[in-house]
Order: sequence, then C-alpha cells, then structure tokens
Amino acid sequence: MHLLLPLLASVLLICGLILIKRAGDLYSDNSCFKTASEGSAGSVRTIGSITPMFLTNTMSAVVFSCLWVLGGDGQPAHMLWQPAIIAALFTSGLVSTYLAIGHGDVSIATPVLGVKVLLVAVMLTLFFGHQLPGTVWIAAILAMIGIGVIQWTGRIEAKRVVLTITFALMAAISFATFDVLVQHWAGAWGAGRFLPIVYWIVGGLSCVLIPWVKFDVIRDPRVGRLLLLGSLLVALQACCITVAVAVFADAAKINVVYTLRGLWGVLLAWAAAKIWGGSEAHLSQQVMVTRVAGAALLTAAVVLVILSTK
Repeated sequence: MHLLLPLLASVLLICGLILIKRAGDLYSDNSCFKTASEGSAGSVRTIGSITPMFLTNTMSAVVFSCLWVLGGDGQPAHMLWQPAIIAALFTSGLVSTYLAIGHGDVSIATPVLGVKVLLVAVMLTLFFGHQLPGTVWIAAILAMIGIGVIQWTGRIEAKRVVLTITFALMAAISFATFDVLVQHWAGAWGAGRFLPIVYWIVGGLSCVLIPWVKFDVIRDPRVGRLLLLGSLLVALQACCITVAVAVFADAAKINVVYTLRGLWGVLLAWAAAKIWGGSEAHLSQQVMVTRVAGAALLTAAVVLVILSTK
C-alpha cells in the first residue's frame, strides 16, 4: 500500500509543474511590448526559477510541519548537519527542475528526471550494501528504456533540448542522493522529527531569496493563482515521496513507481497544450504512438515492482 504514495506524488508533481509553466507563459505573453520610438519588440520578462522556488519551499515548510505529530527520538544538536545536507540537496534539485522547465517543456524534462530511479538503485547497492531483488533492477532498466522511448522523438530546438536535459539530469542526481540519505538517516531521528527539521531549514534558506522574489507576479490575479496552486502541488508531492522513503525505507521500489511521472508529463502536458496552447499540442501521431510504447514499458516496470513486494 505504501507504493500509492509515490503514485500520488507522480501525478501531483506533473500537475504542479504544468500550472507553474502555464503561469510563466502567461506572464511572458503579458510582458511583451514594443517601444514607442523604435517600434520593435522589447525585452520579454520571465518569472524565472526564484519566485516558484521560494513559494514551493515556503509551502513545504508549512506542509511538513504537520508531520511533527508522527513523533520520533530526535538527535543531539550536533547532528543537525544531516538535515542541513538533505535540505541543500532538495533545494538544489528544485532549482534544477524549475530551470529545466523554464528552458524547455514539461514533456521533455519529466522523462529525463526518471534517470533518478537507476541512480537510487546504484547508490543503494554501491554505497550502502543493499541487495536489491533482480526484479527491481529489471524494472529500473525497463523504466529507463521507457523514459528514453517516450522522449525519442519530438520537434524542438536542439539548444533547448540540451539545456533542459542538462538541468533535468542535475535535478535527478540531487533528488536521488536526497532519497538515499533520507532512507539512511531518517530512522534514527524518526520521520516526525527529521522531515520537519529538514524543511524548516529549506524554508529558512529561502528567506535569502526574498529580495529577488517577484511579488507583482503573485499579486496578478491570473498568473498568481496558477503559480500558488502549482507551488502547493509540488510541495504536497514532496511530502508524499519523502514520507514514503523515510517511513518505509524502500527507496528503490518507490522510485520505480514514481517514474510514472514521465508518462503523466507527456499525457497531461499534451492535454494542457491542447487547451492553452504550446509545443506539445503539435505532436504528430507517430510521436504519440512512440510515446505510448514508452508508457507501456513504464507500466510494465511498475507492475514488476508491485509483484515483487511481499
């Protein structure tokens, strides 16, 4: 049953990123202008990554505070370096994720983020001596192939693809390390102590961003609502996936199920583009068939993990 948490997280993440991406598009569209004297296109402003990151981190600090009721033994003050490292990894991963969707499309970034599933399996085996069942390795490989197939085709500029993939890979590395260390350290603290402290640190670190937060964007009726809701959904998915890893200490299987966000990233981004417009709306039938094949591989990977759960 604990695998329902990463499944829910995979949906919440994509919905949140789509809303944030849409908010950014609206803000950019509304800020295009031509100077009266030159009659040429002026500069185009963007939301950037700082404002959504500040909102997500602040909401995460509030959401994770609710977990204090779970309790735990805690640790001495000199052990605070552990949640501090976890907080830094989460912040790094979130920055890279927002940079990835800022330079490209959700349907490009989210499948690449799926490399995290293999990184988690490798880290657990190499650094912590975990003996993972063969089915988990097969599932991880299937998930990786499925991710590759989903994003095998599509018309988008090469530079945007490179930037998106680079930032998405950076995010995958940060989040994979985050999951492995949460699984390794949270037990001694207790999830109800470790996780709130981690996200209080995250919230505290975010305060240094306040001078660069675009509060005018948040106050905008159309853009602000999308941005706030999207940030809240990203915070809630972080809660689902982190609690699953901390409480059930099953990061490898949890991350295989979590790779379904690659499927939702394609399907929901395509649906949103049909409604609001965007490059995903112009995908050919061949591309969609190819991505459905990739989705089938992802589904097979998840089924393998579920069947291997005792």
